[in-house]
Amino acid sequence: MNLAHRVLPGPDKRVQLMATCLCDAFYDDVARATVEVLEYLGCAVEFPEGQTCCGQPAFNGGDWPASRKVVRHTLQTFAGDVPVIVPSGSCAAMLFHGAPLEFEKEVDLPAVQQLADRTWELADFIVNGLGVTTWPGRFDATIALHRACHTRGTKTCDSAIALLNSIPGIKVVPVGEVEQCCGFGGTFSVSFPNISSSMGELKLEHIRAAKPDLLVSPDMSCMMHLSGLAQKEGHPIKTMHVAQVLRDALKNGKLL
Repeated sequence: MNLAHRVLPGPDKRVQLMATCLCDAFYDDVARATVEVLEYLGCAVEFPEGQTCCGQPAFNGGDWPASRKVVRHTLQTFAGDVPVIVPSGSCAAMLFHGAPLEFEKEVDLPAVQQLADRTWELADFIVNGLGVTTWPGRFDATIALHRACHTRGTKTCDSAIALLNSIPGIKVVPVGEVEQCCGFGGTFSVSFPNISSSMGELKLEHIRAAKPDLLVSPDMSCMMHLSGLAQKEGHPIKTMHVAQVLRDALKNGKLL
């Protein structure tokens, strides 16, 4: 993936928010936290109401014609030239990496590439788009950060760690086999549930060995998978999205 030519925010810091299917169905507070964080940073947040999905489920399942239909709808919904901010590493990667792949031989490729160049994952945008490398407020917790597979090759996790480490009260602890997949993989967890669960259980072993108070991730799908497995085992773990930690740190510091 080529992230060297991404669109930077203009002087008005206007952005469009893609809330993702998971925010819509399960994690509405992540979308709310994302808006609060962006507005704290002076961004004018637009929410295109026609948005649906990024097209990733069909893309990962090999049904690229169906995925292209979803992406074409996204092109229309997120028209313009301002950055598109996504609080999900996997959905962001779908738009700036997966979509250009499946449109390589399509006439829509220039428009798809234009959207890809405007798409940012939230933490990456804060650090590398807005140039914010430290975060104010306070949040008292020992945190383990889960590195979602779709964030590999991007600056998402390095950006998230930089922000989290800068918050007074936070200690980020290392996790064994940090690059190991949690086992979710979207449709993979449905097609191969036993393998998926075994991978997740191994990931949970490494997380628990680090003894964090909180598991944090830039990807809600991984959080949902791991927290669901932990609940099923009878040993639940507390999870939060990066946006929620940033928002709550501001609230604790009475900056929101």
